[in-house]
Amino acid sequence: MKRFVRLRWLAVLIVAAGVGLFWGFESSDDRNFQIAKNLDIFNSIVKELDLFYVDTIQPEKTIREGIDAMLYSLDPYTAYYPEDDQSELEQMVKGTYGGIGSVITWNDKLKRSMIAEPYEGMPAAVFGLKAGDILMEIDGEDLAGKNNAEVSEMLRGQVGTSFRLKVQRPGKKKPLEFNIVRRSIQLPLIPYYAKLDSAVGYINLSSFSGNPSKEFKEAFLDLKRQGIRSLVIDLRNNGGGLLDEAIEIANFFVPRGKTLVTTKGKIKQSSNVYKTLRQPLDLDIPLAVLVNSGTASSSEILAGSLQDLDRAVIVGNRTYGKGLVQTTRALPYGGTMKVTTSKYYIPSGRCVQAIDYAHRNEDGSVGRIPDSLTTVFHTAAGREVRDGGGVTPDIQVEQEKLPNILFYLVNDNQIFDYATQYCLKHDRIAAPEDFVVTDKDYADFKEMVMKTDFKYDQQSEKLLKSLKEMAEFEGYLAGASAEFDALEKKLTHNLDHDLDYFAKDIKMMIAIEIIKRYYYQRGAIIEQLKDDDDLEAAIKVLNSPAEYRRILSAPQPQDAASDGTAKEGNKK
Repeated sequence: MKRFVRLRWLAVLIVAAGVGLFWGFESSDDRNFQIAKNLDIFNSIVKELDLFYVDTIQPEKTIREGIDAMLYSLDPYTAYYPEDDQSELEQMVKGTYGGIGSVITWNDKLKRSMIAEPYEGMPAAVFGLKAGDILMEIDGEDLAGKNNAEVSEMLRGQVGTSFRLKVQRPGKKKPLEFNIVRRSIQLPLIPYYAKLDSAVGYINLSSFSGNPSKEFKEAFLDLKRQGIRSLVIDLRNNGGGLLDEAIEIANFFVPRGKTLVTTKGKIKQSSNVYKTLRQPLDLDIPLAVLVNSGTASSSEILAGSLQDLDRAVIVGNRTYGKGLVQTTRALPYGGTMKVTTSKYYIPSGRCVQAIDYAHRNEDGSVGRIPDSLTTVFHTAAGREVRDGGGVTPDIQVEQEKLPNILFYLVNDNQIFDYATQYCLKHDRIAAPEDFVVTDKDYADFKEMVMKTDFKYDQQSEKLLKSLKEMAEFEGYLAGASAEFDALEKKLTHNLDHDLDYFAKDIKMMIAIEIIKRYYYQRGAIIEQLKDDDDLEAAIKVLNSPAEYRRILSAPQPQDAASDGTAKEGNKK
């Protein structure tokens, strides 16, 4: 009887397992059917359009737009690169491409592209191109009517190939011609490093593409030889790059064998643990890391890991919040897809991803994860940190808002054009540390702006106009007309007044634009650091050992009350 009961239960278990397998197979088969069905529908739509649409469709353009829309519905980092568009992907991954090494911008008055910023040591600078040169012809082909993207594509090509470039230089009557040889263009990874006052070292790290860890190591060891006693790592506006490079640089300052990053994805190959593999360069030197909203991806891994291990004080503003990892997949006909395969988690266990692309609004937009939905995690010392919102600095610095007029001066190329004219009159200028825009220089700039009949929108005027319209609509205008008239007089557009009132910010931008023409990115960074609130805050904490230790230590009991609205994460 007992044997019969056991056999009976065994049969039930087998049946149950069989039902599970059946539903599993049915679910899998249904999914495969849905994929095949929709691919067949898509294929039929393309064929029907090709046969019956009133105009002849361009298959590559039409299908490419469909692919791009499909991938963008997932997240903005999953993207398709066809065979003839591999240079962009190569530049993203390796930080290199074949070209002339220059930023180009659009001259709206001439409707042509122009050289904006040649990179130091790259073909554009070596062969003599200058900021402000208007691009006229490439190998005899007129560039009129071509946008920046089209011109940029023509400037790029196989390393070692050459082309003839004709430009019109301001101040020259006849066009200039250059025979330029394309090179492998490596964007500056560390455009500037230096020993600052009070024996504080400074390293500006612009990207994690290519091999920045090698350059970083060389810069750091050079600063050590110069006698630095603390270090500032500037990751502001560093959009990331290679994960391994971020780990390698973190390893310079944390012990061997530390887990810095864990990636978790759908398949086993996407889930990995990354640890420090080498002996560090310096475990004791005080560190401060500068971050802002442009600090993303691998930059957040470096900043967040050093924060989670209580190895550096983070200074600035909350980072972008990109906690997604992409890998490349080869496709037919030479194409490549960059696809998001996993999320990464830093030592505390948190993921910094700030946007949930899986849950979009009805209009397709996606918002940041609310702070109320973030989880509290803890650093090695027990300090509270949160997930879901980038890396929040230990010392937050309020950012000075740039005046509205400055945006329009830059957008209208007023500052760019003045710098071009300035350089025509000056063969050389003082070193970046000593250069200043004099009052006479600024008077010349103001005169130039006035002559161009420069116009710009004042937000106060726009808001007042809207308020006046609303007051009229609601029937209040008649009783408040005198007040509106008085306010309108005070807010009257006065360009001369605004140029004087915002002279400090405008002068700084003029100085940066001029210095770049002579000293490239290095000079521009030196100028920006002259009045840098983030850097001042970093130096202040590095020069105060007691405050530095306090920030990186476990909170005292009276300060350790956690936010009741947050969920609890790990407890280290």
